Amino acid sequence: MSNLPSAPEFGSAPQYPIESVDNALRVVLLGEHHSLRLTDVSKYLGVASSTAHRLLAILQYRGYVQQDATTRSYVPGPTLDSLAFGLLRRLDARDRARPVLERLNNDLGETVHLGRLEGNEVHFIDSIESDRALRVANRLGRSMPAHCTSTGKALLAMLTDDELHLLYPDERLIQLTPHSLGTRTELLDAVRTIRSRGFASSKEESEESVASLAVALASTRSPRLAVNASLPLSRMSSATEQDILTRLVAAAEEIDHLLL
Repeated sequence: MSNLPSAPEFGSAPQYPIESVDNALRVVLLGEHHSLRLTDVSKYLGVASSTAHRLLAILQYRGYVQQDATTRSYVPGPTLDSLAFGLLRRLDARDRARPVLERLNNDLGETVHLGRLEGNEVHFIDSIESDRALRVANRLGRSMPAHCTSTGKALLAMLTDDELHLLYPDERLIQLTPHSLGTRTELLDAVRTIRSRGFASSKEESEESVASLAVALASTRSPRLAVNASLPLSRMSSATEQDILTRLVAAAEEIDHLLL
């Protein structure tokens, strides 16, 4: 076992550590090794074989490890693969989506954003600002309440009602403007409409005099992403809205395909 690394430590040890959780995390961190035997884990953690077996059993139950039927050793499971894929997808999303956003910005002449859902907030991971004199400023790097933006609402509509109740345990919601959704009931009504029509809109819900439309990527893999076009409310006509929606849907489908 001397060839196995020590688990990394960041900062001070917690005041009330939970040993079983710590041991489970230490085993998960060994996922870079091709396989581990029960005796390896027992020696590495300094615990009895029975304790190591129980620990591996719960990790196997949750998909962090799986047991090779032939060798009886433990190898990384599908949950670790999923986590790794999600991380790579998160790091890769902005670079792969950038050409699509550039084309969308050029075609529309309006500010466009790519946002991801983080809890009950939307974080804008990329943005290209319009070059018009009257334009919406980019929101690159900003996080905003998801229910106050079209991007966030498009992403929230991808969740179930039960998941929304967990994100919003209280009936009252914060408002960025008088036009923002103010209650969870209003939000649930709004996301049901978004699910049926396939896009989200906002008129002065996050910022005065600003209108926007957003379409979420169909994929439910992490991170959940949506593409958005934002413009001054004065330029949002019915014809403009339809043109933007057509291009947003195509952009979302293209980005989704690029991230497969």
